[in-house]
Amino acid sequence: MAVRGQDIASVIKRQIEEFGGELTMVDVGTVVEAADGVATIHGLSDVSYTELLQFPNDTIGMALNLEEDSVGAVILGEYTHIKEGDEVRSTGRIAEVPVGEGLIGRVLDSLGRPLDGRGPVESSASLAVERLAPNVVVRKSVDSPLQFGIKAIDGLIPVGRGQRELVIGDRNTGKTSVCIDAIINQKETDVICIYVGIGQKVGKVAQVAQTLRDHGAMDHTIVVAANASDPAPLQYLAPYAGAAMGEYFMDQGRDVLIIYDDLTKHAWAYRQMSLLLRRPPGREAYPGDVFYLHSRLLERSARLDDEHGGGSITALPIIETQAGDVSAYVPTNVISITDGQIYLEPELFNAGIRPALNAGLSVSRVGSAAQRRAMRSVAGRLKLEMAQFRELAAFAQFGTSDLDVSTRNQLERGQRMTEILKQTELSPLTMEQQVSIFFLGTNGDLDDVPISNIQEFESGWHEYTAANIPDVLGAIAESGELSDESQTKLSAAAAAFKQTVSYAE
Repeated sequence: MAVRGQDIASVIKRQIEEFGGELTMVDVGTVVEAADGVATIHGLSDVSYTELLQFPNDTIGMALNLEEDSVGAVILGEYTHIKEGDEVRSTGRIAEVPVGEGLIGRVLDSLGRPLDGRGPVESSASLAVERLAPNVVVRKSVDSPLQFGIKAIDGLIPVGRGQRELVIGDRNTGKTSVCIDAIINQKETDVICIYVGIGQKVGKVAQVAQTLRDHGAMDHTIVVAANASDPAPLQYLAPYAGAAMGEYFMDQGRDVLIIYDDLTKHAWAYRQMSLLLRRPPGREAYPGDVFYLHSRLLERSARLDDEHGGGSITALPIIETQAGDVSAYVPTNVISITDGQIYLEPELFNAGIRPALNAGLSVSRVGSAAQRRAMRSVAGRLKLEMAQFRELAAFAQFGTSDLDVSTRNQLERGQRMTEILKQTELSPLTMEQQVSIFFLGTNGDLDDVPISNIQEFESGWHEYTAANIPDVLGAIAESGELSDESQTKLSAAAAAFKQTVSYAE
């Protein structure tokens, strides 16, 4: 026994001699109250805003309320096991997400963790979810188009790289569909796309991801999902995480398109968190900083000047209205932050006009600066003719028998242009295809085509031009110009194509 005692003593002595551990100071606090995904902690004296906190069972929280004698934190995940008296440690890390090429093609949560079952995310860098927006000095004016492939938008409400264009409308009016078309249309470009689903059903996000895969668009897209079943803090973080992922590419001089679907649910999640953190409620129970919530997010979208790489982030925030009320609190907040809005109207949607774009309330504050010259030359006339048509249609709705010939012709031209602007989802068109059909419409080449056959004519026209005059389309695409020669060839091709089609009476 004495020998064994000596052995133990020598082992302990040797361990004491070899001990060289470094002292580390950790800020430790105690949970004094926990409920509904929010914890009040006493004792964290040196914690920072949005710093990650370590709760028991490897649960992560985030500090949001820094008060004199306590810290209010939200729990990023399951919170039912957290109780009064639990120890909480500061991590010294501000909330951050992995960034890099390895994220492309993946479905991730708000913290960059994979949701697609394809193993860990390959990333060698990370960025804070909250970053200062680029200042005015490093920004450049928006002058490069970001093509949606949707005639009504590219022609009437063009969006440029670096712009913030709000997509607004009631539920089920095609807001997400417009944005998905925009992502699919970037397939042949160098634009990286990020879809951020906030408070959506799991099935909807899965459907979006599958649609993108089916159309080969997932190869340039990152999906960030904070679903309706996820805690409010994860829904709150999701758009900022998506913005950070996009900023990595923008800093490299690349172009990014990011969709926030939707910021209404984001505001709801923030309201829920704020009320649980006992922040004073204001109008409609939102906290007073709900405006800052979205402005600091959307200000991160910009076009950098050439000295800073020339990269850009184009943002398409989505807002859901109730009964078309665009003047409600959160919608007007976001409208005032963005550079225009695409307003989708239920009445137009139910009337079969897809996309259901209200050309009167929709606007792009960048305008024709975000169009190539060929599109500008035909779209300018298109806007004018559509505006005149809307005015005439309002007067003529009570009867057309007393109208003179020129007015009746103008009404019929407007009806044809309305048909041209209709487009099925998931079928984006190239810029030169759009220019060719707009030219025919504004030039009068479709005036003898029955209104009910316009869409059938257009479908056949695109096939005909691709097969018979690819050189004209190629010249428009390459130069961005619609020359007199191209106009002549388009009109001649239209006359030849009409000889090959017949319309059922």
